[in-house]
Amino acid sequence: MNRTLYTLLFHLGLPILAIRLWLRARKAPAYARRIRERFGFGLPPMQQGGIWVHAVSVGESIAAAPMIRELLKRYPQQAITVTCMTPTGSERILALFAHEPRIQHCYLPYDLPWASARFLDHLQPRLAVIMETELWPNHIHQCARRGIPVALANGRLSQRSARGYARFAGLTRPMLAELSLLAIQTEAEAERFRQLGARPECVQVTGSIKFDLTIDPALVARAGALRSQWQAGSRPIWIAASTHEGEDEVILNAHRQLLATHSDALLILVPRHPERFNSVFSLCAQQGFATARRSLEQPVDAQVSVLLGDTMGELLFLYALADITFVGGSLVANGGHNLLEPAALAKPVLSGPHLFNFLEIAAMLRSAGALQEVDDADGLATAVQRLIELPRDAAKMGTAGVAVMKANQGALERLLAGLARLV
Repeated sequence: MNRTLYTLLFHLGLPILAIRLWLRARKAPAYARRIRERFGFGLPPMQQGGIWVHAVSVGESIAAAPMIRELLKRYPQQAITVTCMTPTGSERILALFAHEPRIQHCYLPYDLPWASARFLDHLQPRLAVIMETELWPNHIHQCARRGIPVALANGRLSQRSARGYARFAGLTRPMLAELSLLAIQTEAEAERFRQLGARPECVQVTGSIKFDLTIDPALVARAGALRSQWQAGSRPIWIAASTHEGEDEVILNAHRQLLATHSDALLILVPRHPERFNSVFSLCAQQGFATARRSLEQPVDAQVSVLLGDTMGELLFLYALADITFVGGSLVANGGHNLLEPAALAKPVLSGPHLFNFLEIAAMLRSAGALQEVDDADGLATAVQRLIELPRDAAKMGTAGVAVMKANQGALERLLAGLARLV
């Protein structure tokens, strides 16, 4: 497949795209809003000539935030435009930069040549920065036609994804060759990009900027104050975060087993996607768990056994509330989520076996003794119980995680140095 055929198929698929938007809007009404932006129409007024950063959704927006803040400091005359593809990503961007007048925001239009051209002509950026692996052939080509350098920041590419890209070499190879900088997390991933067609002189191993996460002491203090308010200073609290469909039942099963030996244990359950908040709450109720909703600020007393984390932008704070953490998207074949956030808080980290999106990071944490993988509800319950009953082991895992974080910091500075050469 080449870009011409890809573009033709994209146009033919627009009715399917419309149906998909409609179906998503039934669960999350925000998908029905700002649809014109997705085609490059109705874009808000914007200062031209700045830096454009694309972060597809919530996770990438949070990962990009330290980089964006540094760009604001280093280029005080430049506006920074941050785009995404999802309503939750949009909400997070607006919340993260609510008090920064130089941040501009809209949805990134679909990867159609005319929509991309309309967007770029409206914005006229000096530099485009794409977070992780959100690669769109027409957007990248339209930038190349206008002489706009494109950088891939914090790039990652699993073997599975590389095989998928390789099947469409006629599309992938020219696209990667048009990138001016590929700042990649590991050497193994960098080599995959080179094999797929990236120019070797443009590929740089910078590490993961997620290691450069810094924890605000005020956040930890606020979490401690809330635990005191709950009168839960010594109550065992564990969190299952970023869960996907098919995982919640397993986690609730594990929690039920845990309650047999630690009847006062509290589970903080945080679904990955907000459209699942209500269904997961119903699941908790159906299974007989006394459940409070974080969004309603309901009291968490001794009778509550599950707190549903149904808010956006609070995950780090919810991790800080817990003694033991489980990172979801890993009991099902989703590839896992960011293991470094709980590690940065010195929490012991548990996950399922499906971590193909974070193989190198998982290997580092596992090797250091900061990560334990489990396969099912029995294994999860056993692991959580052990860490409750052996707090020294839990503390040792937490300390090991912080050590891994500190040993791998510096990626953000290396990335910013690479971007400085392109601005």
